[in-house]
Amino acid sequence: MLAKSDPSQKLYTRMRLWEYSDQFVVEPSDGASGSCLAISRLNGSLTLLDELPPTPTDHTPKVQTIFGVVGMLKLLAGSYLFVIAERECAGSYLGHPIFKVSKLKVFPCDHSVKNSPEEQKKTESEFSAMLKVAEKTPGLYFSYDVNITLSAQRLNDLGDESRLLPLWRQAKPRFLWNNYMLEILIDNKLDKYMLPVIQGSFQNFQSTIGKDTIDVTLIARRCTRRTGTRMWRRGADSDGYVANFVESEQIVHLNGFTASFVQVRGSMPFLWEQVVDLTYKPKFEIVKPQEAPRVAERHFLDLRKKYGNVLAVDLVNKGGNEGRLSEKYASSIQNILSDDLRYVHFDFHRICGHIHFERLSILYDQIEDFLVKNRYYLINDKGEKIESQIGVVRCNCIDCLDRTNVTQSMIGRKMLEIQLRRLGVFDANQTISSHPNFDDCFKILWANHGDDVSIQYSGTPALKGDFVRYGKRTSQGIVNDGIYALTRYYLNNFVDGTKQDATDLLQGHYIVSVSRDMAPKKAPKRVESIASFPLAFALIAMGFFFAMLSLRQVRNDIWQLVFSLFWAGLSIGIAAFVKANGRVFCNRPKLHIPRS
Repeated sequence: MLAKSDPSQKLYTRMRLWEYSDQFVVEPSDGASGSCLAISRLNGSLTLLDELPPTPTDHTPKVQTIFGVVGMLKLLAGSYLFVIAERECAGSYLGHPIFKVSKLKVFPCDHSVKNSPEEQKKTESEFSAMLKVAEKTPGLYFSYDVNITLSAQRLNDLGDESRLLPLWRQAKPRFLWNNYMLEILIDNKLDKYMLPVIQGSFQNFQSTIGKDTIDVTLIARRCTRRTGTRMWRRGADSDGYVANFVESEQIVHLNGFTASFVQVRGSMPFLWEQVVDLTYKPKFEIVKPQEAPRVAERHFLDLRKKYGNVLAVDLVNKGGNEGRLSEKYASSIQNILSDDLRYVHFDFHRICGHIHFERLSILYDQIEDFLVKNRYYLINDKGEKIESQIGVVRCNCIDCLDRTNVTQSMIGRKMLEIQLRRLGVFDANQTISSHPNFDDCFKILWANHGDDVSIQYSGTPALKGDFVRYGKRTSQGIVNDGIYALTRYYLNNFVDGTKQDATDLLQGHYIVSVSRDMAPKKAPKRVESIASFPLAFALIAMGFFFAMLSLRQVRNDIWQLVFSLFWAGLSIGIAAFVKANGRVFCNRPKLHIPRS
């Protein structure tokens, strides 16, 4: 049975933020007694106050309700306060309410910037603009009462002393989205203000089968070690941390029993990248191929320590450009395969195509023994542990989004059927498909889960989501896939570089430094100094417009043919120039983050 946390460590659930001319003051307003938190608008220093400062005679301070302090970030001259301005209840986890951040707001404490040199003001402004992008971060969740960075099994395994610690001290750092931003609050021992936040997804539903009411929850927890956007965070770093690493936990509550099953996904664990260059599918580049076995070994050693046995399911194509990555993956882990680490390759596109996803049963037949052997977590109505999950399935495709989500939903379905048979809801021949209402809810659960994870990494909902949502491919789903694919292309090339910079600032992957960021910057190369995709696109469009206009007048004036060829040639020349220099026309990250 999960022990309750220490009431004296309970977080403030509602506060008022007062905006004075020289400071922000956060006042607890949820009925709990406690000191107010003052943040200087000059330099971001923190002070506890016994009561609110007196109201100034010359102006009335603005005041608004907030629902949590996410943390603070220090840049060159100013500090920036992150708070939760709006929230919505997303459901409950192990009996405790879970909230989604509806609106994240940043308050600058940057009055000292006024006295800074002009160059420093300019650089500070560039960094603070990135924080405006960060305000739009999707998929943030939190709880005032329970540690949602941990799975149900890990929560159960916490010792009594650990359960009495503040939530931020119980939290698993790799899934704590605001880990870096909490450091200033930690230094000032502000436990009641330190709210742990995760990025991921939280979905649940209740449905009835016979006399049994079944509550199913699906949680995604995104790892922060190598987080970022689709094209700018691929593969692993030298420590073995991979891009788009997400832990998905499926929990079922029934008649006092709780069952939990965890899966993970993550990019192929060696150094590779795919740098955008305006082509639809940029070429994959394997970086330091000689390092691949060492990086893969570090990755799987970390997984085995945290999850036990590992079954790596590789869903990428066996041939073509993807095949090069698959071959490198397989060869990299060949020497570390053992009884507790298995590797299975399943060419999803060749076997399932674009519509025959029911053929995933072929994959299930290959991995069923692993799932049965490594089980799931189960406690009875007395809180006693009956089963433990001792291994994990790790899925990947190229993005770890679309093929991965279809596959994980199939594995989650099979495991839930095993659990419901164990709990006496299903007989040996029953499946989730035998109960249409429950089946529909389950499909929507996983479809929404996949969309949430995909939006955070790629900027769009998942492809192939219609199969997860409806159990079949639909014409509307195929059209949506086309729209999402084009949207991803646009975001990858023209938006995600800035978004990656914002992410690296928030996670502390890039530490702002006066000595480095104020150093003289290299002058851009000649091509970079004139590269502007909107301008190039406008010139190409204008060239073709005048070419067509001249062509229509050729019958009246033969010289118009010369003009038409000139404008067409100009357009083609500019297009060729853009293609040859595609990388400099893209929105690339400005902050240099080493892989090590």
